[in-house]
Amino acid sequence: MDHKVTLIPGEGIGPEVAAAVRRILQAAGVQIDWEEISGRSGNSADQDQRVNQAAIDSVRKNRVALKGPMATAIAGGAPSVNVALRKSLDLYANLRPVKNLPGVKSRYENVDLILVRENTEDLYSGLEHQVVPGVVESLKIITEKASTRIARFAFEYARTHGRKKIHAIHKANIMKLSDGLFLRSVRTVAAQFPGIQYLELIVDNACMQMVMDPLQFDVLLLPNLYGDLMSDLAAGLVGGLGVVPSANLGDDCAMFEAVHGTAPDIAGKGLANPTALLMSGILMLRHLGERAAAEKVEAALWKIYSEGTFTTRDVGGRASTEQFANAVIEALDPK
Repeated sequence: MDHKVTLIPGEGIGPEVAAAVRRILQAAGVQIDWEEISGRSGNSADQDQRVNQAAIDSVRKNRVALKGPMATAIAGGAPSVNVALRKSLDLYANLRPVKNLPGVKSRYENVDLILVRENTEDLYSGLEHQVVPGVVESLKIITEKASTRIARFAFEYARTHGRKKIHAIHKANIMKLSDGLFLRSVRTVAAQFPGIQYLELIVDNACMQMVMDPLQFDVLLLPNLYGDLMSDLAAGLVGGLGVVPSANLGDDCAMFEAVHGTAPDIAGKGLANPTALLMSGILMLRHLGERAAAEKVEAALWKIYSEGTFTTRDVGGRASTEQFANAVIEALDPK
């Protein structure tokens, strides 16, 4: 089956890792017709430029996208392109599987977590203004609709994938109305899934518990801001953002992306690690129904990391981006 997929290569090392992933997926025998398009308006890496409406239209048309890293200006500039894409396409569920890769040094072994993050509201609604000079107000938006929707996604995902336990993460002891609404919405959904153990943790305690013993967790369900923070924390337990995937899912579209930085210091030098985008590509293959190909690529990736000969410098190896991709491709069809 041929698949039409939007490719947003991203910035910095984005085009390099995107090219490597395209080669690997093609070698796996998946027929993909890529529609490549810039994530920013004007085909520019200028961070003052906003999201490219043509990219939004392309994803709406093709319903599936693979996206490389995009930079976001700090304390100024245009709004985040990443957030704009997710909100414009109503990709309300951010799915972040976090699992150890063989051969990647980390503090813990046997980590196997799923973080489900609400992706459209909370402080990321972008509703902020200056009240008077020296005073800024930023509005945190929590709705019953979005909270119920993400809770249902998490519980249905857990049931489908054999997960047994969900922790809802909150700060309702302080934000009694907003996080309180989130919790009440989640509890209503949890009651409909008696086969899944439901627990709650205050976010600061959850961070501490995650660092002390991540193996106690299975699925974490979080509002947008806490999900952003704790998904990066979880990635740090297994080697960092360079070795974890991300999926943004909605009712009509899906976008799979690398959530690490653009690494401008190594861009164009052939040193970038394509693993995060490749793992996101594996999630994309499963979404497209290409399960056999997904298992094949994942097994090849695991083989390369287990052997450790052709890993990139960020995980202790010496291979270039091209050498890593070549090794994965060869592992797809071992002689």
